[in-house]
Amino acid sequence: MMAYNSISRWSGALGICAIVAIIRPAHADPRAVVELFTSQGCSSCPPADKIIGDLAKDPNVIALSMPIDYWDYLGWKDTLADSRFSARQKAYSHMRGDRDVYTPQAVVNGSAHVIGSDRASIEDAIKSTEKGGTVMSVPVTMTLTGKQLKDVLEQQWADPKRPRALQVSKGFAYAWDAGKGDGERIIAARMSLDGKPIDPAASYRVTVNNYLAEGGDGFTVFKEGTAQQFGIYDVDALYAYFKANSPVGPTAGKRIERVN
Repeated sequence: MMAYNSISRWSGALGICAIVAIIRPAHADPRAVVELFTSQGCSSCPPADKIIGDLAKDPNVIALSMPIDYWDYLGWKDTLADSRFSARQKAYSHMRGDRDVYTPQAVVNGSAHVIGSDRASIEDAIKSTEKGGTVMSVPVTMTLTGKQLKDVLEQQWADPKRPRALQVSKGFAYAWDAGKGDGERIIAARMSLDGKPIDPAASYRVTVNNYLAEGGDGFTVFKEGTAQQFGIYDVDALYAYFKANSPVGPTAGKRIERVN
């Protein structure tokens, strides 16, 4: 029987359950997250609703419908509305520093906003935010063996000219030897979770962002992960973490130790 453990956060992605499941092919590399703020009481929203439905068919776009509730006072109560979506739309407005809250509004990659019924403007916003590298990331939780954990940590030095350090979560720790060569830097006996040694044959649940899950930056071992589950956006996970744990103090040291 396999022992199942959990490493809740790698590279800044928090392991928090999603309110809305996002389903897309595991191989797809999202070029955009498009959120449509809409309402049943909005006469100009149906064309926008159709566009978001069409975008949802594109495996490279994460398209989400966010029915708001601030038009309910007009007498036509939206049966799908959620006050959290209204709050989310207003939070985007505060983040941008404007007062542009309306329906139908499409927010692209958490930054640009356009009229949701204007397909051309949405496509332009996708292109402009994509060039700026602002595509929002989605946490992916997967199962890796203890051996695979060591192997992926070794890949931090896959490019000797540009080592890439993975930030690990609370409870997980390891040590590495700077005097060793490729594939031998991680000290297996010094890998631990909650003080217990990592078992090479055991299974562990690990969460990374979707870029790493698809082998980004040379971390190809993550592509071997099984039982993948997608979570909410990193930015939402971070907000939820601070809301639940504030005030947040400095993290404990010695998660990663260098020897030699």
